[in-house]
Amino acid sequence: MIVHSRWRSFPDALVAALQLGLLSVCLVACSGPSRPPGSHATQAAPHTTAARVPPPMVSPAPPLPPLFDDLQRRSFDYFWETTNPSNGLVPDRWPNPPFASIASVGFALTAYPVGVERGYISRAQARARTLATARFFRDAPQGPEATGKAGYKGFFYHFLDMNTGARFDKTELSTVDTSLLLAGLLFAQAYFDGADPEEGEIRTAVDTIATRIDWAWAQQNRPPRITLGWHPETGFIPHDWVGYNEAMLVVLMGLGAPNKPLAPSAWTDLTATYGASWSRTQGYDYLNFQAMFAHQYTHQWVDFRGIQDPYIQAKGIDYFENSRRATYAQQAYAKVNPMRWKGYGENVWGITASDGPGDLNVPDFAGELRQFKDYYSRGVGLPHPFDDGTLAPTAAAASLPFAPELVIPAVEEMHQKYGHVIYAKYGFLDAFNPSFVNTQVKLSDGRVAPGFGWVATDYLGIDQGPIVAMIENYRSELVWRTMRKSPYLRRALERAGFTGGWLTAQ
Repeated sequence: MIVHSRWRSFPDALVAALQLGLLSVCLVACSGPSRPPGSHATQAAPHTTAARVPPPMVSPAPPLPPLFDDLQRRSFDYFWETTNPSNGLVPDRWPNPPFASIASVGFALTAYPVGVERGYISRAQARARTLATARFFRDAPQGPEATGKAGYKGFFYHFLDMNTGARFDKTELSTVDTSLLLAGLLFAQAYFDGADPEEGEIRTAVDTIATRIDWAWAQQNRPPRITLGWHPETGFIPHDWVGYNEAMLVVLMGLGAPNKPLAPSAWTDLTATYGASWSRTQGYDYLNFQAMFAHQYTHQWVDFRGIQDPYIQAKGIDYFENSRRATYAQQAYAKVNPMRWKGYGENVWGITASDGPGDLNVPDFAGELRQFKDYYSRGVGLPHPFDDGTLAPTAAAASLPFAPELVIPAVEEMHQKYGHVIYAKYGFLDAFNPSFVNTQVKLSDGRVAPGFGWVATDYLGIDQGPIVAMIENYRSELVWRTMRKSPYLRRALERAGFTGGWLTAQ
């Protein structure tokens, strides 16, 4: 299958890991043999000592410094300025946009109302852009043909041509990327609740799109499991969503569907595969997934504070606290810095799926031979730890609601120390690596900045989007408050067995 931002096939071993729930589908990079000694991230603390627990959240929440105003605005501008206004399609990356990403469209649809509330654009401007997007996905041709279609069975292809909107090359029909798109559409539907005819059309268009998705079809290969995707040339991808990862959003979108939804057993089946995911990393016990994006994506739209399903209730926490622990584990790992990478520290941390220098074995800043990766799902903790010294600002910045006491100083210090290299037109560039200083090899991405190290030259829509939304959730809870009104989301959570908190109070 096609992975995010790179044309290449999954090695058999990596696909097997996906089947076991060890990796993410759309954001895991793939290439090469197993890593040599020294490239794995040191993770779990011995279980002979008591688990560490983050301190209680401070109330009132710490105020945001002015840098966050600038970061949110620049990250918003990525979507407003790079999107094709005629169809709402958003480039997967910029300034080298090879194709549109439907996941990036979901993040863009979430960003537009944030722009309204922040005063970046008018409601009329946001409405017009959102309506163009909703019309495109409502009317885009669907069918089993390999070319000329945007999707099939209500799902959409991972990547689309920026102009025509048709399937790009041989990309897969993606259940997770359709879910990210759908979450953005449902947020837009709930936000644009006025009497204006265009807002009414947005709402009905989203209903049409959501109703058309045949979730039962996506389960038919190995029910009740949900397939990762489908190719018109070869049929279903022979692997399903299992384990703790962004599958949470996939299952919730399917449970809330008004037509051909997933059965409630889909959620209990998913949580039944969490066993290996609950483990200790850097002294913290939580549901592990190595890359921070898995602890952020579903939380962008779902306010998990105080609501619990039977699985997380038995652990004595909620999923918000789980992500708070993951954030603390990331910072703790950077402080320990077991791999001895340059720059890591108390306020310089954050590892997730991101661009990197390339699939290379070269000396690092200290002359030690190391393995580096191109786009890859880096991270700390189970199930697939990998650390090559590459830091992604979105890993910290988009964790703001979980641990502002850690994130605010991290964002400020990365900007203060490295902003002259890593902060530009649309905020933080995707990633940077002060340990990679080799100028004699061919890079897959980015450049080596003199006196600094490697830095990405692209922005990625799926990394920009969480920054915009999570800063706003911290400021005003806009996305969370709006999504509470969505009957799709409420139905999904109730069918999954969530109770308490705002679900009970509303």
